[in-house]
Order: sequence, then structure tokens, then C-alpha cells
Amino acid sequence: MRSCHAAKTFTGGAAPWRIRCSTQPVNSRYKTLFSQGHWPTLVAAFLYFDVSFMVWTMLGALGAQIGSSLHLSPSQKGLMVAVPILGGAILRIVLGVAADRAGAKRTGIVAQLIVMMALFAAWRLGLPTYHATLALGAILGLAGASFAVALPQAGRWYPPGMQGLVLGLAGAGNLGVVIDTLTAPGLAAHLGWTTVFGLALIPTGLVVLLYTVMAKDAPASARARKLADYISLMREGDAHWFCFMYTVSFGGFVGLASSFVIYFTAEYRLTPVHAGQCAAICTLVGAMLRPLGGSLADRLGGTVALRGFFALAALAIAGAATIHPLLGCAAAFMVASGALGMANGAVFQLLPQRFRSELGVMTGLVGCGGGIGGFLLASTLGFSKGLTGSYAWGLLGYSCLCAVAFTAVAWNAGRWRRSWPILAGVRI
Repeated sequence: MRSCHAAKTFTGGAAPWRIRCSTQPVNSRYKTLFSQGHWPTLVAAFLYFDVSFMVWTMLGALGAQIGSSLHLSPSQKGLMVAVPILGGAILRIVLGVAADRAGAKRTGIVAQLIVMMALFAAWRLGLPTYHATLALGAILGLAGASFAVALPQAGRWYPPGMQGLVLGLAGAGNLGVVIDTLTAPGLAAHLGWTTVFGLALIPTGLVVLLYTVMAKDAPASARARKLADYISLMREGDAHWFCFMYTVSFGGFVGLASSFVIYFTAEYRLTPVHAGQCAAICTLVGAMLRPLGGSLADRLGGTVALRGFFALAALAIAGAATIHPLLGCAAAFMVASGALGMANGAVFQLLPQRFRSELGVMTGLVGCGGGIGGFLLASTLGFSKGLTGSYAWGLLGYSCLCAVAFTAVAWNAGRWRRSWPILAGVRI
């Protein structure tokens, strides 16, 4: 298998790479993770994003139990799990600016400490009202915004030809939602759901310490940017396309992941614990396959990979909306989650090729789009259930959106190949 790699160690920022191609086995690309770049930062970014994602989606994992305790309607439960996602979308821009100006490492540590204070308050004071859950969700959005810190911090250490793999590995920190859905409902059943917020402080605090020790900002990082730079970049047509693609891919993944527990308890009358187990299995597929999606995009080309992933997601989500047996529905959700997870990795294989020098800015903008997509899906599912008595219409609507994303990638692919300054060995 032909592969390409950098001829010398990266010096950070937007510095040029000398790319040479060889007939190395594909496995050698994984070995270069340790021989080039800075693997402790990659590991730290993965852990930081993992625990942040776990905290970010806690209200979704506990949604059935919180909803029952506070007597919430389907629409209220949908909005409760959607607010952290929207908060993460907005705050990704804020953290992106802060990371550029104050450094990714310092920004990540401060953001995590604020999240820990919110968890402590929820544990000790409780969430007595619906509005209190919304307030907590808004603050937990800061954990979701960690995306704008972790991925650029890891990606700037590695060459363009490895961006799909590296950002896929760092982004696989979305495994945190699997930890949530697998453990939180059971802990809540035995200890009470407010106690789960206190228990979350243990892994969160440990990861902050590891991140402080292991993570390192790349030398010669990109210059500090102002909010005006983000606004200016949005004048680029391609920036809008990337935001849209990630709105569909990541929005679909996190929107489903945050809604699975509520969905399975409402549609199949499962207990929160059993619903959490089903949710964990479905979400695990998407989280685990994100690096594969990035790696396939490196080898096949991002546009080719994305078209396949979006087509598969559209069919699987439509299947989940129409298949009634639990096993069939869960299988369809597994396929949808896997396809969307791989699409996430593929988007971030393309992004550094088009916006290498603006990677930090674009990560924030694209991440914001992903959060907005998750908010729309989670809230739409709740409103669909409340208005029609079924989640099917919300799912079918998102299936159509995946089909639109497929069409958008196909329409842009030729122009991108002709107009982008593509480096040797990088496939578009």
C-alpha cells in the first residue's frame, strides 16, 4: 500500500512540509505517531476530549430519570438534552479565540475547572426545577467546546498527510458518551442522579492533572486571532460548506447519542439502565469508527469517503424510523452512528487541506456547526414526539438532511480538486 509521510519533524503552525511517498505498509503510518509530532499531546488531547464529552452529554444519559423526577414533557426532555449541545456550539468560538490568544493548554485547563465547579454545584445543591437543568446544561456546553482546543492542539504537531488519522484519534474522545450511557443510569438508580454529578468530578479532576503534565502547545503556533478573523473567514464559501457537512455528521452523532436513552425508554419501555446499555452499544460504534473514517479519507480521498458515509447514514436513519422491532431499530442506529462517526473523521481529513493556516479558527467554526446540528436533532426529536406521538418524523427529516449533505459533497468535489493547492500524497 502506497503511503506518504513527512521527511522531517514538524515545527508547528503553518510551516511547510516536505512530503515523500513510499511503499510502506499502512501500519507504518501508525508508527509515525510516535516518531514524529508529539504523542503525549495526542494522548492528552484524546483524554481531555473524552472526559469533556462524557460531562457534556450527562443530561442525555440521565434524561429519563431526571425527566421522571421533574415530570417533564417529551418536548422539555428534548430541549434539556439539546441545550448543552447548543452551548457547546456557541462556546467553541469563544474557546477557539481564547486558545489562539492565550494558548490551547491554558484555555483547556481553565475551561475544565469551570465545568468542575458546575458539577460540584449540581451535586451539592441539586437540580430542583426544569430551569435549573437548563442552566446547568448551558454551563456544561463549555465541556463540549473542548473540541476547539483538543483537535487543533493535536493536529498542529503532525503533517498534512496524517491529519485524518491524527484528528480522528483525538476526536475519538467522543467515547465519553459511551461511558455516560453505560454507567450513569445504573449509578443513578442506586445512588440518586444528583450523586452522579459528584462522581463525575473524579475522572474529570484526574484528566485535568494528566493534561497539565502531558499536553504541550506546538512551537511556532498560529498567530493570535481576533473575533473579526472568524467573521472574515465566514466570507469564504468553502467555510460554509464545511460547517454544513459537520452540522450533519457531528450533529447527527451527538444528537442521537444524547437522545438514545430517552428514545429507548419511551419507545420500547426499557428501564433507564437497559436503555443506557442499548445507547452505549449504538454510540460506541460511531466513537470507535471515527479514526477509521479519517484513515479511509486519507487513503481514498475525503470527498469519496464522505459520499459513502452520508449515503449510508441517510439509509440507516430512515431505517431506524420505520423498523419497529427493538433489535432491528438498534441495528439501524448502530449503522447510522458508525457512518456519522466516520464522516466526522473524513471532514477533518479535508479541513486542514483547505484551511491549514486557519485550522484553529475553522475548527471552532466547524465545531460550532456540529453543535448546532446536534441541538436541532435532539430538540426536533422531542418536539416530534410531543406533537405527533412518534419520533419517526424527526428521524426522517434528518435522513433527508444526510441526503442533502451527500449531494453537496458530490457537487463540490470536482471544484475542490481543481482549485485547492493539494500537497503531494494527499487525496481529496
